[in-house]
Amino acid sequence: MSAVYLSRIQLNPRRREARWLLGSPQRVHAAVLQSFPDPPTGDRSGEPRVLWRLDHDHDRVLLYVVSPDQPDFAHLAEQAGWPTTERGTVKRYEPLLDRLELGQRWAFRLTANPTQYLRRPDQARAQRVGHVTVGYQELWLQERAAALGFRIAGAQSPELVVTRRAVESFTRRDPSFGDRAASRRTVTLAVAQFDGALEVTDPQALRTALVVGIGPAKAYGCGLLTLAPLR
Repeated sequence: MSAVYLSRIQLNPRRREARWLLGSPQRVHAAVLQSFPDPPTGDRSGEPRVLWRLDHDHDRVLLYVVSPDQPDFAHLAEQAGWPTTERGTVKRYEPLLDRLELGQRWAFRLTANPTQYLRRPDQARAQRVGHVTVGYQELWLQERAAALGFRIAGAQSPELVVTRRAVESFTRRDPSFGDRAASRRTVTLAVAQFDGALEVTDPQALRTALVVGIGPAKAYGCGLLTLAPLR
């Protein structure tokens, strides 16, 4: 696998610029891409892509990024963080990816956009809609786990909890429209944060999921799965 980086920077929500940035996934997406001189695009044939996630842990806001290129968070530190004390950390991801083996158990966190396709009788095409209840959101991940290279740990009581869920709406600028009024549209996402424990069933499939992402809305802070040692 080519080079992959796992990066993190703490943002300062007390700053006005940070609050403005955190108010829209579209703005965070743009700020993340500004961390690269030549922003990577898409995921071709399972190659690593730029993924990001915001974690709100107590009074801290942490931005995680997985990317095929090394980011530079100087602009984020200056505008929305602690420019003199917190410049972010960047680590090579391959050491962890290469350690994955069949049967290992890890704690995990994933923020995703669980969805399904529905078609009404009066519609020609099915539309993708978000799951908004905990039960369906958990089922969405459980049904995909095997293809992603893991199973949710726990024989009788699966170790999976939806620790945060929300319906987020924000404005996206669409460059395909010429006039200013039509260049903006509203995007609505049902977002769920999953925390739990997993067991590795297919190391290569899990490596791919970690660097390519899971589910839709990857540009807007969804799809980034991270692992940590089980306590």
